[in-house]
Amino acid sequence: MDYFAVVCLEVLNAVATLVLVSIGLAIVFGMMKVINLAHGEFIMIGGYAAITASKLGVNIWIAILLVSPIAVGLFGFVVERCIVRYLYGRMMDTMLATWGLSLLLIGLITSIYGNTTIGLSSPLGSMTIGAYQVSLYTVFIIAVAIAVLGGLYLLLTRTDFGLVARGVMQNASMSAALGINPARIYSVTFSLGAALAGLAGGVLAPITGVVPTIGVAYVAKSFITVIGGGASILTGTLAASSAFGTVNQLTTFLSTPVIGEVGLLLVAIVLVRMLPQGITGRFFRGRV
Repeated sequence: MDYFAVVCLEVLNAVATLVLVSIGLAIVFGMMKVINLAHGEFIMIGGYAAITASKLGVNIWIAILLVSPIAVGLFGFVVERCIVRYLYGRMMDTMLATWGLSLLLIGLITSIYGNTTIGLSSPLGSMTIGAYQVSLYTVFIIAVAIAVLGGLYLLLTRTDFGLVARGVMQNASMSAALGINPARIYSVTFSLGAALAGLAGGVLAPITGVVPTIGVAYVAKSFITVIGGGASILTGTLAASSAFGTVNQLTTFLSTPVIGEVGLLLVAIVLVRMLPQGITGRFFRGRV
């Protein structure tokens, strides 16, 4: 029974991790139809922002929960104003531009921090489940993922910004005719997606460490999750993260982490083959 509880906790941790690394891309790609190939580097910058702030004496919780999302959100705002806003509706150009940006960021961060992994000490200890020790930071990651999904649900469904943002993404011309500034909404929405990526980087930094090339692994999982989830931002991300995270973690328990990654990829291929519109294209239609 104790071992079963540990397995369930680790599965929830895998699901929460996928939610955190994917939800920013779900906002940018799912709402704005912008393929941001630099999403992984946004997560990487969030990790470095948390580590740098912590080393400068900032409280580690502030560094993780505030400095990382704010720093990357502001960086995303600059990227949107300087690059992305000129490429809306030009998917291939957006892919090339953000791919080039990702290479630039990797080179820039490598020249500043070097090519070695650095990290943060886990700020929480461990708890005992029978004969097993489990890190309390695992519970923290699950709590952050739940808080992010709940906060986004309230933002998108219970606030004027959420209503306006969804309206602009569906019909920018009609929204402009009603007196709304679509450019401002696009900019804020892209910055929100970047901030969520930064939050993911800060939260995961204590358990994974950060290296300039770590974004490559994150962006692949993020795109798999967002495409597998389908059009609904929150419901799709949660459904795909639950499916992929469960398969990944259970396969890892039964074999090795490498086989777990292979299992995740195989399930994603089968899912996209059977449900080309994603999980929410067939189920949970109309949900946010």
